[in-house]
Amino acid sequence: MPLPTPGDVHVDTLLTGISVAYMNTADKFVADIVFPRVPVTQRSGKYATYSKADFLRDEMKYRAPGSVSAGGGFRTSTATYFAEVFGFHVDVDDQTVANATSPFEPVRDATQYITQKELIKREVDFVSNFFTTSVWTGGKKVAGTNGDLVAGTDFTAWDDASSTPIEDVQNQIAEVESATGILPNTLVVNRRVAMALRNHPDIVDRIKYTSGNPVGEDIIARLLGVDRFLVAAGVKNSAAEGLTNSSDYIAGNNALLVYSAASPSLMNPSGGYTFVWSGLTGSQDGRRIKRYRLEEYSSDRVEIEAAWDMKVVAADTGAFFQNCVS
Repeated sequence: MPLPTPGDVHVDTLLTGISVAYMNTADKFVADIVFPRVPVTQRSGKYATYSKADFLRDEMKYRAPGSVSAGGGFRTSTATYFAEVFGFHVDVDDQTVANATSPFEPVRDATQYITQKELIKREVDFVSNFFTTSVWTGGKKVAGTNGDLVAGTDFTAWDDASSTPIEDVQNQIAEVESATGILPNTLVVNRRVAMALRNHPDIVDRIKYTSGNPVGEDIIARLLGVDRFLVAAGVKNSAAEGLTNSSDYIAGNNALLVYSAASPSLMNPSGGYTFVWSGLTGSQDGRRIKRYRLEEYSSDRVEIEAAWDMKVVAADTGAFFQNCVS
């Protein structure tokens, strides 16, 4: 073998054009887009509610000449919000910064890391508050009661070719509207449910002779009868630090049909709102990233804080489908 060998004259160095980090892109999360965000200057407060029964009752009567018209009134109440503050940080020490070579940039990497943590936490809260059972009351079950719709009992799972997802969704749209006067406009699913709908024969058959385009989210929305079809595809590792990674979608194999207002407004219901504490010093829409010096540790701390309260406002404008795929 000739000397020196190739290994003797080359020392492996880090490539500066690529690196590998597993991160969710921001468009995989739906926590910020399903329901309107309501900026609030105070961490806690109240908002007004009006009686649905009073507004939907038929009480106008024939008025005879010279008589007094029928009259009535409506009840009001209040509900509360409280924006919890969440935070996470990474400390970047001077020695690490001084010794870093490309592609590592410790402060940049730390900023992306804490931002990912905030996105995941926000999505986890969205699922815990909105995308779960025993929350929404607008769904009408086969038994005639209101509540969550369960695959195998109230509908056939949508990855079964014999299922009828279009009719399932449209039937619940009518149930919610007939009980509230509000037409649901949004369907939220995870990626597995989205793929089952994308490939469902009922949906494919309705467009195969009219469009050469693949079945996209806009087409699914139109066929189901909603304005928005949103896919919650954020992923979370549920294993503790040091254990083998155990990642899966944050949102389960379910579906939420709900009315979401275009923006916060007076005398207009919405299935939910996210109250964000815009009054938190230095925050933008309830979020802030800080970098400050820890001289005693010869480090900079990169920290993210966010304050929100994800609140169900009108539970009767939503219907929840459980276990949409098997």
